[in-house]
Amino acid sequence: MKMKIVADSSANLLALPDIDFGIVPLHVIVGENDYVDDDKIDLTAMQEDLSSYKGKTSTSSPSPHEWENAFGDADVVFCITITSTLSGTYNSAVIAKDIYEQNHAGRKVYVLDSLSTGPEIALFIEKIAELIKAGFAPDDIYKTLLEYKDKTHLYFSLASLNNFAKNGRISPVIAAGIGLLGVRVVGKASDEGTLLPLDKCRGEKRALKKLINHLKECGYTDGKIIIAHNNNEAGALELKKLIENTFGIFNGKIQKTRALCSYYAEPGSLLIGFEA
Repeated sequence: MKMKIVADSSANLLALPDIDFGIVPLHVIVGENDYVDDDKIDLTAMQEDLSSYKGKTSTSSPSPHEWENAFGDADVVFCITITSTLSGTYNSAVIAKDIYEQNHAGRKVYVLDSLSTGPEIALFIEKIAELIKAGFAPDDIYKTLLEYKDKTHLYFSLASLNNFAKNGRISPVIAAGIGLLGVRVVGKASDEGTLLPLDKCRGEKRALKKLINHLKECGYTDGKIIIAHNNNEAGALELKKLIENTFGIFNGKIQKTRALCSYYAEPGSLLIGFEA
């Protein structure tokens, strides 16, 4: 039985070792420029374009056909998508699942709405890969994943809200105020899959302390943790150090955001996925 993991590009991953893995790219639209979130994208050019462009910007979901192509010839596919509250990606994947199963009798696609993005999705992918390698049956993998999902969380520290304003999600006045005051917005992915602001902090040091407090409140001890950053390696390393000092261990990794996460988590921002 051939099993495959497929995710959209909000997972910030391009490949997995020793596992059949596929990525379906989302798109970032800046005026007439369409940036495809794949391995060929020029992230620096995209972010410079976003910074200088004054008009409306947006993101675009993959089509069902793109998902179906990514499923390939697998007998079993585990498909993970960005939260359905931010994107139509999940609905597109469900349509692709139905088409794929109708066209290939006996094959199965499991689609999971992550209700999150970025490093929390990466944790789900790592868990699936671990279970596949351990020889678990598909139904048991999916059941375990649903249980695991209740134990993971996503928190963030956003350095800017300009792109939220440019795609109409918040007032431009609010976004401008955040930028002028040097305020960072600390928040989390809610149980409903929305991005929920919790704190406004002047400066990164205060934001990092808030993140540590939220880790404590969630019951974090020594579980896996992934920090994703957008051009803020220094902030990611400082957070890693705080985690080590507070909990005695950093059981994880640091990665860079790709295009979709870089759109919402603008330069200087951090995303933290972890097991509680």
